Amino acid sequence: MQRPPPAGNPRRDGPPSQPRQSASLILARDGPAGLELLLVQRNPQQRFMGGFWVFPGGAVDPGEEHRLTAVRELAEEAGIADLDPAGLVLYSRWITPEAIQTRFDTQFFVARAPYGARPRIDGQECIDLRWTTARAAVAAYTDGELALVFPTLKLLEGLRAFATVAALLEHAAALVVQPVLPRVVREGENARVLLPGEPGYDV
Repeated sequence: MQRPPPAGNPRRDGPPSQPRQSASLILARDGPAGLELLLVQRNPQQRFMGGFWVFPGGAVDPGEEHRLTAVRELAEEAGIADLDPAGLVLYSRWITPEAIQTRFDTQFFVARAPYGARPRIDGQECIDLRWTTARAAVAAYTDGELALVFPTLKLLEGLRAFATVAALLEHAAALVVQPVLPRVVREGENARVLLPGEPGYDV
């Protein structure tokens, strides 16, 4: 499958940069159509990933634990502040390819949304939000209606398998999370992304 390199992030020549630690939160609730997830849209004026829909998250501050970062970013970007960091479950970890200039080592956590939570955007870093099923989000991306960065898309594709928050949390609790480091492979003027285990990744 041909995949473009991550958007909004120029390629880097020379030795890879050190990825910055970051954390994101996949906030989930049980909705009429099944498992619903919270996505926020980054301000198009942002230099990094402007206009893309992502899970709330951001860089880890010095001395801060990843779960605290995820909770803090959720409060800042979506106005939900009453979440217990201890209740977050590690779900996935993605590292930006070495060929990309700005790199992050991101831990993705899952958590159940507090009862009656009403998220609201900050209007600066994020300009919109939506509750959506993973299936609907992937379909909107395929139809060109929703801009998604590569890790978000791949996570949403996997999250289509879960019908309830309980099923997702049970699955996440049993995971042994290994870091995913995609590779950007250049083919002439074009580039594509390979995941570990795919043909050509180790070449």
